[in-house]
Amino acid sequence: MDMVVITSVGAVCMALFVMFLRMKASKKPASAKKIILPPIFMSTGALMFIFPYFRVTPLEILEAVTVGMLFSILLIKTSKFEIRDNQIFLKRSRAFIFILIGLLIIRIIGKFILSSSIDVGQLSGMFWILAFGMIVPWRLAMYYDFRKLQQQIIG
Repeated sequence: MDMVVITSVGAVCMALFVMFLRMKASKKPASAKKIILPPIFMSTGALMFIFPYFRVTPLEILEAVTVGMLFSILLIKTSKFEIRDNQIFLKRSRAFIFILIGLLIIRIIGKFILSSSIDVGQLSGMFWILAFGMIVPWRLAMYYDFRKLQQQIIG
């Protein structure tokens, strides 16, 4: 149970960091690199599955990916771009912050509930898969929207 608390505190810190980055990002023009790089950097976390402690079953993979993709819908709906001064900017959205907080609360509650029946290492693996299953569709949708606006600017 101690590891669940520690990892939950880590998740809260990461969420605060993401909120800070999101508010900062809306002040600067977006770029394809800024959209695509986060999932690539996050993909290195898959190395955890080298260790048996973190391995999950195929059904757990399917469950985590499905939940992650469902959560990504909320992020996709609140991530919109706009053209200002012939450049593409991410629009600020108050809903994004509330959705991120809501997803964090759901994640922490789920972690506490599931930690009584699933090993902490396995649970960590599942939550990494969930997060990756959420960020990839979200960033792909953002990239698609970004490219559409880029084509409008080019003509």
